[in-house]
Amino acid sequence: MITLQKGDKAPDFKVKNENGEFVSLSDFRGKKLVLFFYPKASTPGCTAEACNLRDNYEEFKQKGYEVLGVSADSEKRQTNFKTKNELPYQLLADEDKKVINAYGVWGPKKFMGKEYEGIHRTTFIIDENGIIEDIITKVKTKEHTAQIL
Repeated sequence: MITLQKGDKAPDFKVKNENGEFVSLSDFRGKKLVLFFYPKASTPGCTAEACNLRDNYEEFKQKGYEVLGVSADSEKRQTNFKTKNELPYQLLADEDKKVINAYGVWGPKKFMGKEYEGIHRTTFIIDENGIIEDIITKVKTKEHTAQIL
């Protein structure tokens, strides 16, 4: 589970986005980054969260933030999710869970009495120098922008 804390250096990564292009944390040097992890593209909660961030994307940009979503979905699933919901930011297809594990968001979950392994919905706010400013673990999908800003 999450061992990172506020003030820690954010783990670097290099993984493909929905278009098959490599994206790394260093691409965002000099900008603030909202790095949000979500369990599965096109599910109700993930769609609500992604659309809330989409609807407030201009406000994020005005305040100097970039937004980047991460899940273990394939590039194709991420592309479909992005296109269907008109998401203006990149989505990372972390199928081998390198970024997910580096940030400690993979672990045991419970749903309807069943236990399984999965991604814990978590958002990291990373400053211009790659330092973690905040970690949001109790994400309110429909009000996530308000939690961040």
